[in-house]
Formats: sequence, structure tokens, C-alpha cells
Amino acid sequence: MKFDQHLIIAVDFDGTIVEDAYPKIGKPQLFAFETLKKLQDEGHRLILWTYRHGLKLHEAVAFCKENGIHFYAINSSFPEEQFKNDASRKINADIFIDDRNFGGFPGWGEIYQELTNTAPPKIEKKKGFFGLFK
Repeated sequence: MKFDQHLIIAVDFDGTIVEDAYPKIGKPQLFAFETLKKLQDEGHRLILWTYRHGLKLHEAVAFCKENGIHFYAINSSFPEEQFKNDASRKINADIFIDDRNFGGFPGWGEIYQELTNTAPPKIEKKKGFFGLFK
């Protein structure tokens, strides 16, 4: 499924970009940052769409920036959007990537493959005791 247009993609943090360890930040999910970078390089807009708020949200945003991801918007449809209690909190996006999807989270390798029509990058596997023996 290669896209001819630029999409707005809302992405969850805990359990999706990183392993779920809330309120801490878990380890990055396999291929998460590589896939997100590829999507940004292709011109898609990424929105961080997460339960986190306050300091925990700032920590998540900083963690993503350290890993090369800068979001178009955070918990909003566009950067200038102001939260009001009289409007829906639903984010306007073309695609939602979340570990709570119906059917579960397929993994970033499958998402990468589906969005780019290519196999995810290979990770070198070490053999033997802690990689000492090959």
C-alpha cells in the first residue's frame, strides 16, 4: 500500500513507539523509529496521539526528538489547535497506529512493509553466548 499523497498519521506512544512501561518510557519497539523516519522523509505528517500529559508527555516528546522524530502536532489535529471543553478530542488523521487497534498491534516491521512495499531493514543476529561465539 504505497501512498501517492501525503497522509496525516496519528501514532500512540506507550505500547506502540515504545514498549508499554508507563509511567516510565519503555524500550523502543523494533523498527519504530526507522519506520517513522521513513514516513516523515516521504512527507507524511506525524501526530503524537497519547494518553500522556504534563511532564510525562514532555518526556515522551523529548525521547522521540532524541531519536530523530519531530511531530507535526501533539495530541491535537494541528499545532495551533487549542483545547476547549466544547469540542471533540478526536484527532483528524488519515491513519491511526496504536497497540489497542482491533486485532492488536501488527508490529513495525509489518507496518513498514505495508506502507513502503519493502522489507524492513535486517538486524544482525549474534550467535552463541552473548555474541562471543559465531
